[in-house]
Amino acid sequence: MAELTIPRTPAYVKQVETVSLNVCNSVIPMTQIPKNLLDAYANLCNELIEDKDQKFFTAWSALPNSAKSLLPQADFHGFYIANAWFQLSRVAQDIAEMADTDEAINEKEYDGIFTRLSDSALKESCRKLKKARTDRAMLNSIKQVITG
Repeated sequence: MAELTIPRTPAYVKQVETVSLNVCNSVIPMTQIPKNLLDAYANLCNELIEDKDQKFFTAWSALPNSAKSLLPQADFHGFYIANAWFQLSRVAQDIAEMADTDEAINEKEYDGIFTRLSDSALKESCRKLKKARTDRAMLNSIKQVITG
């Protein structure tokens, strides 16, 4: 059986990155975040574009055609990556506020958190796209943040 993949052409990757940055910039200007967080964002983006475990491709393939017809795959991929970044950023902020020092954070407690958050973001993104089929305001909102 052939391995399922997404089209990771340079144009596809560029569109995914552009969309995810546009969505992120709608919440917080990415030019204002510290370099270490920007590096973390770039790593997250690369990992989720690569989609080694094929979770994105599987989720995209499972969406009804009526939902897939609302956005190009690359735009939806970028939208999902931005949602994963938002979830990860919120959790990181909560962890930082709870810990007095970096050493106070119990790494084992947060082991696997990235996978759980990215899975949650993918489910949420799919739910929003499905809902956008009948909710024009939601579709317009998604398209607005995608275009920046």
